[in-house]
Amino acid sequence: MNSSQKTPLPFHYAWIIVITGTIVIMGCLGFGRFALGMLLPSMASSLKLSYAQIGYISTGNFIGYLAAVLLCAPIAKKIGSRQLIVIALAIIAISMALISQAHSFVTVLLLYLITGIGSGAANVPMMGLITAWFDRSIRGRAAGFVVIGSGFAIIISGKLIPFVNGHVGPEGWRTNWMILAGAVASIAVLAFLILRNRPQEKDLGLLGGVDRIASSMPLTSVAGRASIYRNKTLYLLGGVYFLFGYTYVIYATFIVTTLVKERGFSESVAGSFWAWVGFLSLFSGPVFGTLSDHIGRKAGLMLVFLLQMLAYLMVAASLPPLFLYLSIGFYGIVAWSIPSIMVAAVSEYVGPEKALSAFGFITFIFGLGQITGPSIAGVLAEKTGSFSSSFFMAAALAAAAIILTGYLRRPQSTIC
Repeated sequence: MNSSQKTPLPFHYAWIIVITGTIVIMGCLGFGRFALGMLLPSMASSLKLSYAQIGYISTGNFIGYLAAVLLCAPIAKKIGSRQLIVIALAIIAISMALISQAHSFVTVLLLYLITGIGSGAANVPMMGLITAWFDRSIRGRAAGFVVIGSGFAIIISGKLIPFVNGHVGPEGWRTNWMILAGAVASIAVLAFLILRNRPQEKDLGLLGGVDRIASSMPLTSVAGRASIYRNKTLYLLGGVYFLFGYTYVIYATFIVTTLVKERGFSESVAGSFWAWVGFLSLFSGPVFGTLSDHIGRKAGLMLVFLLQMLAYLMVAASLPPLFLYLSIGFYGIVAWSIPSIMVAAVSEYVGPEKALSAFGFITFIFGLGQITGPSIAGVLAEKTGSFSSSFFMAAALAAAAIILTGYLRRPQSTIC
């Protein structure tokens, strides 16, 4: 039965889920996390923050994210992914509004930790909805469109934050936090109105293959019956995801500070660089998610890590400006590729019914990398007076991720 014939819309409602998911990710990760890189230079000057404290603030956010990841799968099963996403977005909006009123490092740290809780509690179930609405044949592409929400947020923050700071002055970062909080609150309302937990709620089936009713039959594969915690491949994916979390967040957190503090760029010019990252990242999820549907998750992951490694090396080394532009380009074009590939990969190794729990598990491991990366990078920068050593470290670990990915085997399950 072709599920796409069940809807009066000219397209399946699953694509409405994707569009809304893109906006949700724009709010929970884009505004909730990646706007921080643009806000840090003015916040650091206003609150007298050291490099190490900047790193700890980012780490605090990821600790909150990690805590949420541990709990979001059972909570989503109890109250529904849609309901959890709405509550999480509300938490983000409130915590961001309170950050705008903060006057100390400790206050910002605690509130941004709460923001991280909201980010994790919204991101994981949102990505989990993709496995509920899409067949494996197009799951990578669908996830790829969802993850680019962060790219839109980077474009907006790269232009908005310097503009507001230029008009408001040194305390403009407070106004920016309030603006972003209002945007996230609006996204929460949108998610409540549009998202649905499963195709059956719209009298539809799974898009892209067999009907959802058929796909919900007991799996005959070993992966389908076994506990996800006995799946060795899942730990391998988790290790790869850890290295991604550790490395990409160093670049995302400190590239603007590096451009302003070490390379002598103005905040406005650095913001334009960051906006270019956002623009290029709009292609990352769809292109590499779709590519992984065709060449396999293993080859897709290795290609992405190769480009990321080059991006880190180019900003770490004292090279002509051309290489800085190339670094921005390489980082941006693959920015959100790995999460989109991972969403598709875990469902192939454990089956769609366990995909949310499995994705939550590897995202927990990924979160450990995000916690560790910025704190160590901040301490290294504090000791050396530069972020170059941190970017070299990121490049080395990206190379390690390529090697680790090489050990991935093809999934045994064919019912995903």
